[in-house]
Amino acid sequence: MKIHEYQGKEILRAYNVPVPRGHVASSPPEACQVAEALGGNRWVVKAQIHAGGRGKGGGVQVAASTAEVEQIAATLLGQRLVTPQTGPEGRIVQHVLIEEGCDIAQELYCSIVIDRQLGQPVCMVSPVGGMDIEAVAAATPDHIFCEAIDVLLGLAPFQARRLVEQLKVGAEAQQALPPLLRKLYDVFYEKDCTLLEINPLILTSASVPLILDVKMEFDDNALFRHPDIVALRDLAEEDPLEVEASKHKLNYIKLTGNIGCIVNGAGLAMATMDIIKLAGAAPANFLDVGGGASAEAVENAFRLLMADPNVQAVLINVFGGILRCDIFAQGVLQAVANVQVTVPVVVRMEGTNVEEGRQILAESGLNFRIADSMADAAHQVVQAIQE
Repeated sequence: MKIHEYQGKEILRAYNVPVPRGHVASSPPEACQVAEALGGNRWVVKAQIHAGGRGKGGGVQVAASTAEVEQIAATLLGQRLVTPQTGPEGRIVQHVLIEEGCDIAQELYCSIVIDRQLGQPVCMVSPVGGMDIEAVAAATPDHIFCEAIDVLLGLAPFQARRLVEQLKVGAEAQQALPPLLRKLYDVFYEKDCTLLEINPLILTSASVPLILDVKMEFDDNALFRHPDIVALRDLAEEDPLEVEASKHKLNYIKLTGNIGCIVNGAGLAMATMDIIKLAGAAPANFLDVGGGASAEAVENAFRLLMADPNVQAVLINVFGGILRCDIFAQGVLQAVANVQVTVPVVVRMEGTNVEEGRQILAESGLNFRIADSMADAAHQVVQAIQE
């Protein structure tokens, strides 16, 4: 789950992490009022969407007057902002964050993320902040420094000091940054984050660190521990089909292909997507209906797939372990009876009572294509969209 920058900064404030003064606004007059309340002679107006690269898309602008703050807010609010991370469709800006202008002497980068290979959180820092970290990693990987974190011990003081030493900052920052890194890890750990990215982490002319931007993502499986985080969810920023799937407790991720997938088991779903690619097509989604795969779950899965205009055929790939294949086949018939399925459906089943399940589908009078293997299923579904 993702949240907006302004929400992430509120979380950081609760941990006494230094962030600029600011407030969110949803209308140009409100943005002007926020700027007036902040005072000063320079403000930053930042579009709030769940995507990075906002500055490149014109979503982060500096204003020299409250009237200019209102004008910039008017150009952003309600408009579709396109950034390198949104794709060409962009995102509608519904809120802007108005912050006080900051005196920037140096821009740094910091993030804490899960390293899947190590199976540990990793703290990364770089003296090159304000840029795409992927570009830095590709061009100058020696500018990125990492420390793997033992979750039982946390980010140790010596690790924080070692990271800061690599940044080659002044003596004041050498003292201020290690405790800040440890606070950031506390946020990451206690809030069950999967990503906490600060870009840039700035130093003012007085060598005071300040969090200028933050991106936070959370482990969906841990949200039951954090009702306060769940309350921050912005459904308008999520794919409507994924939101609908979450209501039915389906593990669904929309993709860009044309083959809809209904599979029981995450590993089998991944293998199904791979074999579709090998057969020359592309999956339209990841969809795991679970080991039980009830008739209701299958019906909801079909509704999701039929709501996706890119889906030209459906591949059902099921292993009957916990679920008997004959029970699953009856569930498929019930689902198809209740949902208007207008595309070819290829079914591959293996496991308990597989012959009975295939017979139920074959005698249904519906236009199912029964496959003998995963490879056969992939070839049949590709052939179906080519006919």
